[in-house]
Parts: sequence; C-alpha cells; structure tokens
Amino acid sequence: MTAYAPLGEVSGDIAPARRSTMIVAIAVLTLNLLIGAALRLVFAPVVELAKADLHLSDTQLGLIQGIAGALPIAFLSLPLGRLTDRANRVRLLAGITIVSIAGTALAGMASSFAMLFAGRMLGVLAGFCALPVAISIAADLVAPQLRGRAMLFLQLGLMIGSAIAFAVAGKLAGLAASALPVAGLAPWRQAQLLLAGAGLLSMASFLLLRDPPRREIAGNLDIPLSEAFAEIGRRAGFIVPLYIGQVTVVMADMAASVWAAPVLTRDYHLTPDRFGGWMGLVILLSGILGAVLGGLAADFGQKGKLPGGMLAAAIAAAAVSIPAAFFAVMPSATDFAWALGLLLTCGGVTGLVTATALSVYMPNEVRGFCLGLFIVVGAVGGLGIAPSLVPWVSALLGGEGHVGLALAIVGAVTSVVALVGFVFAIRHQPLPPAA
Repeated sequence: MTAYAPLGEVSGDIAPARRSTMIVAIAVLTLNLLIGAALRLVFAPVVELAKADLHLSDTQLGLIQGIAGALPIAFLSLPLGRLTDRANRVRLLAGITIVSIAGTALAGMASSFAMLFAGRMLGVLAGFCALPVAISIAADLVAPQLRGRAMLFLQLGLMIGSAIAFAVAGKLAGLAASALPVAGLAPWRQAQLLLAGAGLLSMASFLLLRDPPRREIAGNLDIPLSEAFAEIGRRAGFIVPLYIGQVTVVMADMAASVWAAPVLTRDYHLTPDRFGGWMGLVILLSGILGAVLGGLAADFGQKGKLPGGMLAAAIAAAAVSIPAAFFAVMPSATDFAWALGLLLTCGGVTGLVTATALSVYMPNEVRGFCLGLFIVVGAVGGLGIAPSLVPWVSALLGGEGHVGLALAIVGAVTSVVALVGFVFAIRHQPLPPAA
C-alpha cells in the first residue's frame, strides 16, 4: 500500500450514528437508489416496442440509450459532487430523484425521437448521480470497518430496482398481444408512467432522513476546486487505473443492459413478456450475489484477510467477466441467462469494491467530488460510448443482424481493459486516513 500526504490531520472525533438512526437512513437511501435504478432501466426491456411505435433506427436507439444519459451526467456530476461535499445532501438527493421522475414521465408521453431523447436525459439522472450522494451519507453513518456492508445494501437497492424495471416493463409489454392499451397508452408508455408514479410516492421517505454530521475531515470542507483536484492528483497512481478498471466494467454492463433485450428479441425470438420476468430474476440474483461477495471482500480486504487487499476481489471478478461477456452468442436462452448472470455478478463485485475503496481511502472533503468525477468518466464510457459502440461494431460485421456478436466483442474487450486497470490500481492502493 502507498501512503499519501493528506490535506491535514483527519478528524475522527464524531462517533458513528446510533444503530436505529443508521438502519432507518440506510433503508431510505436503499429505497431511493432502488427507484433511481428502476427509472434508469425501465425503458430497456421495451426498447423494441418503442422503436416500432416511433419508427426509430438502431442508431437512434443507441443515442437514446447512450448519449441521452451521458450528456447530463457528464455536465452535472462534478457540480453535484462538489455540492455533496458542501451542501445538504438529503435535499440534493431529493432534487435528483424528482428530476428523474419528471423525465421518466416525459418519456412515457413522448411522440417523437427528440421528446423521448429529452425524457431519457432526465430519467437516468438518479440512476447514476444519486449514488455518490448516498455513499457520502452512508460513509458518515457507518464506521470505516463496516462500510463494505453498508455499501452492500446500497448495491442491493440498485439491483432490485433494475430487476423491478425489467419485470414490470416486460409484464406490461405482454398486454400488447392480449389486451387493449390502458387509457389509450401503449404498454411501453404505461411502464414509464407507472414507475414514475411509484417514484413520486417514494419521496415521502425523505421525511425520515437527516443529513448526518461529517466525519473524517482532513481539513476545510470548503476547499478550492484546484485543491480538490490536487488532492486527487496526489493519489493519481491509484485513482486513474481504478477509474479505468471500473469504467470499463460499467461499459460492459451498460452495453449488456441496453442490448440484451434486442438480442433476445431478434436472435432468440422472444418477446418482452417472455423474457422480462426471468431477466429481472437474473438481475436480482446476480445483484444480491455480487453485493454480498463484494461487501465481504471489501471488509475482509480492509482487515488484511485477503492478499492484495480489497482490490484483489475486483481483479478476480474482472478476469471472470471476460468469458462471461460472450453471453449474447450462447446457443440457447438458458445459456444466455447463466452467462449474463455471471457477468452482472462480477460487475456487482467490482462496483461495490470500488465504491468502498473510494469511501475509505478518500478524505471526506473530496470524497463526493471524487465520486462525482468517477460518475463523469463512467457516463462518458458507460453511457456515451458503450451503447453506441455495439451498433457500430455490428455495422462493421455486416449490419443489424450481428448485434449479438458485436455485443460479445464489446463486452470481452472492455473486460480485458478492466482487468489491466485493477492490476495497476492494486500496486498503488493507499493507506486509509486514520479514523
């Protein structure tokens, strides 16, 4: 491990929150991350229905699923990260969630590519930008040695929300062949509006959440932007390869989440009502397993019980992701499901380990900014590049009929890059600030 000079002596005189306060707060954070994840992914299972309804091309779908989400996240994540370090985090989290609810409702009423693009721009915001805020709050509620387990619950919220999105959207899509649209709305629109309504109801949970006192402060919270970058720069040997590793994992997972449904429809001849349920189950179970394994690995690694520390688990998961990335060219839908589940499990492990590493190794006054910077990089790679990369590779292979093979190639290449990134990161893994 590498010892880095901190901003100043770390203050650890504020005790962790009471157990009851911590449990309620983590539950509220988990619920709202669940809603954010559901709003982010509710469009993915019904993308083929929206394509037919609005007469969209694969290129337009790639823009809606990729660039539409990457733009606001890339521009807003750093300012939101700064606000996370300096402002009331509960109000910030509530504001992000409201914007996503409004965007999802707009997408459900879209009558054109432009309107759907705008709706998805806003709808995905909570699925990404809420996570750094939630991690920052959780880090001030829980002692450092237990943060891996706290991150586990936050990760579960993301995975359960993703599973709900696939299950609900897939079920409603089945109505297209068996019932008239409710209130004149196509099933894919109903899915957007239903989850937007559920998100609106969940806003009441913020009444139970308070912004906790900040712990592990190495200096002044109101540090200049240049000093925040300088503090991150002092850890560049660790942070840069860590970012590369996790962002390329996100690229593989995002490409899978965007293009899995079209591949199942085109290559395996399944409709959303036939795969929505089991896809939701795959996402849920892989999320639980990935969160449990990642949380335990993070805590054991921090205690010195794993050779190489907590990042050893990320290296192992990235290596396993390489063969799992070929899920899209498996001979049957069953094999597709098993391989996809393995890929998502590995993504869950690396995501939780990375989040825990940043919450442990970064001082409080730059933690939110560091997480925000990570979200920016992740948005560019995971949302801005990966979904659009698949149709581009498919075109090189011969057209829209090769999306499955293109998805496998993108997933495998990004997983190899992730493995290399984590190997370099572990060589410069820092010592955590004293609590």
